[in-house]
Amino acid sequence: MVSRQERQALTEQRREAMAILAMAGGSELLALWKEAGLPEDAKTLRGPETGLVTVRGRMGGGGAPFNFGEATVTRATVKLPSGEVGHAYALGREKMKVRVAALIDALRQKPDFQDQIEEKILAPLRARQTEADAQRRAETAATKVDFFTMVRGED
Repeated sequence: MVSRQERQALTEQRREAMAILAMAGGSELLALWKEAGLPEDAKTLRGPETGLVTVRGRMGGGGAPFNFGEATVTRATVKLPSGEVGHAYALGREKMKVRVAALIDALRQKPDFQDQIEEKILAPLRARQTEADAQRRAETAATKVDFFTMVRGED
């Protein structure tokens, strides 16, 4: 029997993997998927289908929530022959990317494929996303302006 802490850790690992897959570029994810050579046999339960979701915001990060606008989202759900169900959501209209992400989610639930998915798909995506984030931070830091006030000689 799996303890509560183990279940929470597995849920957090799955959440992190799905975030990485959702942020990945479609062509990048599809290329890594093809290189990994993982099985593709799965029954489609839902989608891939595209729709809109309402995006909510807050003024100043802490004010009252308001409807900011809408965003296009694609989702898919697949079921492996062995019974594992995988889900995926991503911003945009890339249906193949979302179907592959759902397949990866389903395959990650099988111990036989966890290490292979981590090293051939998730680790390269994580590294690229970390690198892109660092570059974005460096570009932003280059535009930082420090303001200061000089004190005049009188009180």
